[in-house]
Amino acid sequence: MNKAIHIMKLDILFIGTKFIYNKSLQEYIIREIEKKVDFISSITFFKEKDNSLFLYLEKELNTSNRIIIVTTKQTFTTVGKLICTVTGDNQILRGSVLIPQKSSNYKEGNYLLKYKDADINVLHIDEMQKMPEILLFDKESNLSVHIFTKERDELNSLLQPIAQTYELNIELVTIVDGWILVNISSKKYGNIPKFLNAVKPQVENKLIATSNIIEYIIDKLVKIDKKISFAESCTGGLLSYYFTQHNGVSQILEGTLITYSNQLKENWLGIESGIINRYGAVSADVVKEMSQGTINVTEADYAISISGIAGDGGGTKEKPVGTVFIGVRTANEHKEYKFSFKGDRNYIQHQSALEAIKLLLLIDEEAFF
Repeated sequence: MNKAIHIMKLDILFIGTKFIYNKSLQEYIIREIEKKVDFISSITFFKEKDNSLFLYLEKELNTSNRIIIVTTKQTFTTVGKLICTVTGDNQILRGSVLIPQKSSNYKEGNYLLKYKDADINVLHIDEMQKMPEILLFDKESNLSVHIFTKERDELNSLLQPIAQTYELNIELVTIVDGWILVNISSKKYGNIPKFLNAVKPQVENKLIATSNIIEYIIDKLVKIDKKISFAESCTGGLLSYYFTQHNGVSQILEGTLITYSNQLKENWLGIESGIINRYGAVSADVVKEMSQGTINVTEADYAISISGIAGDGGGTKEKPVGTVFIGVRTANEHKEYKFSFKGDRNYIQHQSALEAIKLLLLIDEEAFF
């Protein structure tokens, strides 16, 4: 009989008005936490003087497995006092601040304590400060893998029996069609390496084991000494942003040409006006020329071009909102694809960029898989 595998919850609690409205600070903190854990169950925000905070803390400390409480420097001690009230503890002075006496680990502005079945990490951070070290570590064995060319239902039917054989729990998430993120978790008896060895032949080796696919691409291109460039229209630099938010990208990215207007497509990328007039700026022929123009301008080894109608207006009967063409090119090969995405402008742009990343991987399987 297969053992049931329990995935520990992780709840993040922000206490402070600044975390609600300062989106860049909020996103920075979440990114740092996600480097340590694979799954966040919930994110909750409270303003400093919210009277419901105590009752919420009482409930969380009695029901959650793991909690990270993020406070401002001003509310750090107050939150510790509330925790002591819930847990029947007292505060003691450590350094220059008061923290619960039963804390098992303490670093400046950051402590870890255990109460019943819950592990609680309390830390403080303010604007323009570096995130303190997270003391709450994920004790489970986890791995994220990306599998390409198969659809979710087909892949789920294939993987679940193998996962049960090796006592693992898997969850599948579709990034875009043909790109599935598989989160694998194991506790005591699971065997992730054997699972991967069993799965690879079943998916024609279209499997990449990494938590971050962009970092993986950067690392691969650095090792083979290859460069990449983009020509973007409807995504307006979003594809470039996917790459430039990661360290080491300067070693592989030549640049991005954001050719939003037809004039710049002609002047910067060398596309003949007759091609645009004949086929339209949103067409396979134009993204083909855009990727070739990018190679010509930058002398990169790979080029990706995107042109489409992200909306909310601008669509026609022949090319409705969501129509996007993507071109991918190497020194020896080029491919162009048409997509019909759904959603608002921002979601269509993200789907376009993610499809482009998938197509890059698939056009040179020898390099990336």
